[in-house]
Amino acid sequence: MNCFSLPPHSRTAMKTISSLLFAALLAVPAFAAAPPLTIAVFNFETTDTELRDAGPKIATLLNALLSAEDGLITLERAELEKALGEQELGLSGTVKAETAAKVGQLTGAKVLVTGRVFKAGNETLAVAKIISAETSRVYGEIARGNANASLADLASELSGKIAKTVTTKGDTLIAKVRTREERMEALKKSLKAGKRPTVLVKIPEVHFGAPTVDPAAETEIGLILRECGFTLVDAQSKTKPDFEILGEAFSERGPRKGNLQTCKARVELKIRDTATGTLIVDRQTSVAVDLSEQIAAKTALQQAGIDLAERLAPRLVQ
Repeated sequence: MNCFSLPPHSRTAMKTISSLLFAALLAVPAFAAAPPLTIAVFNFETTDTELRDAGPKIATLLNALLSAEDGLITLERAELEKALGEQELGLSGTVKAETAAKVGQLTGAKVLVTGRVFKAGNETLAVAKIISAETSRVYGEIARGNANASLADLASELSGKIAKTVTTKGDTLIAKVRTREERMEALKKSLKAGKRPTVLVKIPEVHFGAPTVDPAAETEIGLILRECGFTLVDAQSKTKPDFEILGEAFSERGPRKGNLQTCKARVELKIRDTATGTLIVDRQTSVAVDLSEQIAAKTALQQAGIDLAERLAPRLVQ
């Protein structure tokens, strides 16, 4: 018997172990198949005097309850306030289907939840609007209680209905995911024919709580522009760029869902026409999930870079 041979009973044991390991691997859910869905909950509106403070309270309760649902990740309300402050939307219930895409761009949320709390006869009702930030599809859910019903009971009933709607109708709330190749093909077709300008891209980034290497958003935007025929230069190049894409990017760790780590990223840009000094300003927020915090952060930055490049490239060739 050579040193790599095993007796028959050992080989049988190894086969049994291998079979068990294979079965265990098959039982592990595929991470890429169902990434958690990001939801932003806004204050509910109310006009009833006795329910004056009910709007923010029920929104806070819903945020906490939905965060405990499998497959859902709620954005922190402090982050929402900060992101939406520049649009003067705050956390009010003024978010509508027409503004959902803008709010999703600012916050990284795929689904927005808002609504109203009011009295109707001897009932207290909480009506929620579930709005897609990608398809503008809107669904409604309602929770009912008696005149003295607690907000906690209404929020508990409503959160269950919202979670069910989001999970069962996700295909109408979330836009079909296109591959990078499909997005690049569509972008190239949308660009006018002719000579492409020369571009300098400089977007330093930071991940709060850990050092970063190789700026992901800068890399992605540069790659996309190069693939579309733009000439890239840097600060050491002798060629003066037609446009300078400057800005900053940052990412930070979000909540965990089991073994999965979420990270949120934001990229803010100023695009300067060097001939005229004209500025274009844009920004994008994105959320990504991975087993690794660093990979999730880089993926979120990369996704934000792709979204920005898709919007900016056509404007640079006008």
